[in-house]
Amino acid sequence: MANGEKRDYYEVLAVHRNASETEIKKAFRKVAVQFHPDKNPGDKAAEESFKEASEAYEILSDPQKRAQYDQYGHAGVSGSGGFSGGGFGGFGAGTPFGDIFGDIFGDIFGGGGAGRGRTQGRRGDDLLYNMEISFEEAAFGVEKKIEVPFAKRCSTCNGSGSKPGTDPKVCPTCRGAGQVRYQQGFFSVSKTCGQCNGEGKVVEDPCPDCRGKGSIKDTKTLSVKIPGGVETGSRLKVTGEGGQGKGGPNGDLYVAISVKEHAIFQREENNVICEVPISFIQASLGCELDVPTLDGKVAMKIPDGTQSGKIYRLKGKGIPSLQGYGRGDQLVVIRIETPTNLNKKQKELLEEFAKISGEDVHPMKKGFLDKVMDFIS
Repeated sequence: MANGEKRDYYEVLAVHRNASETEIKKAFRKVAVQFHPDKNPGDKAAEESFKEASEAYEILSDPQKRAQYDQYGHAGVSGSGGFSGGGFGGFGAGTPFGDIFGDIFGDIFGGGGAGRGRTQGRRGDDLLYNMEISFEEAAFGVEKKIEVPFAKRCSTCNGSGSKPGTDPKVCPTCRGAGQVRYQQGFFSVSKTCGQCNGEGKVVEDPCPDCRGKGSIKDTKTLSVKIPGGVETGSRLKVTGEGGQGKGGPNGDLYVAISVKEHAIFQREENNVICEVPISFIQASLGCELDVPTLDGKVAMKIPDGTQSGKIYRLKGKGIPSLQGYGRGDQLVVIRIETPTNLNKKQKELLEEFAKISGEDVHPMKKGFLDKVMDFIS
């Protein structure tokens, strides 16, 4: 069919140009049920009507394509439609038709099992749980049992919110659509219906146990596996353990990790940093130390003449990779301690050592005083 011969898409679906998405969907569903080829086998006219309605719905159900069509007509969307090919495949998930064909086939074949209600189910809320773990637990992983609050489906009303023996009524404000449309100048704006909160239905006679909410507050115990390698800021997702959905899937639980500071170790990516203090005598003469690691103590030789700030690396003694392969290293940082509270004998021995070494005990002081005299002279 040439572009010039095509009927107006709004005319094809028998809706006005300001029709809402819900109205367009309802109109196409009505036409599709009437002219579907499976309901009209061998009827070429019905097949053409179905193709025409499908093309119109593909354009008008897509906000971007609809805007182009409204501005430029068929020329603005040429190539977007086109159902002239054989067969009627390609109407599954990910297309504009995936969310309504279950209803259409349910009506055609009388099953109704694949159909969906007038309103979409509402997904449950996501929950956030803050968990604090030790440095070692973060390094090697741990399994924790936690209690989380959740909204449990009310067993009295089976989640409907209505008193047993009664059913929710179609919302009189939005007529079951869950949204109301307002006209503001040239723009048409859809908003969630304030009376039913987007449910499309209202509870007139609430359940005495849940007071019309359809759920009651409860707690549940979960076992959460924390993998080795996590750090502060890591967030784990536990699918389906969030708030309970209302006609839709449950929300998810997110576990936010906070790692306690360690008395000895610090973390830098997958490396562990450990500062080890030694005396200036140990640094001068060399020594052997028992250095703490995440795997226990390790004997480590410190060579003579070691300077403060010297870093030694212990391979594979760091944090395991979160991706599951390899470990970081442990970096041992040497810190030489200056002795304090020396007694008289110790001071004398050190001064004697300085003389033997040809070292002026106060070289910087003398140099500073010389500079002062030069400045003021």
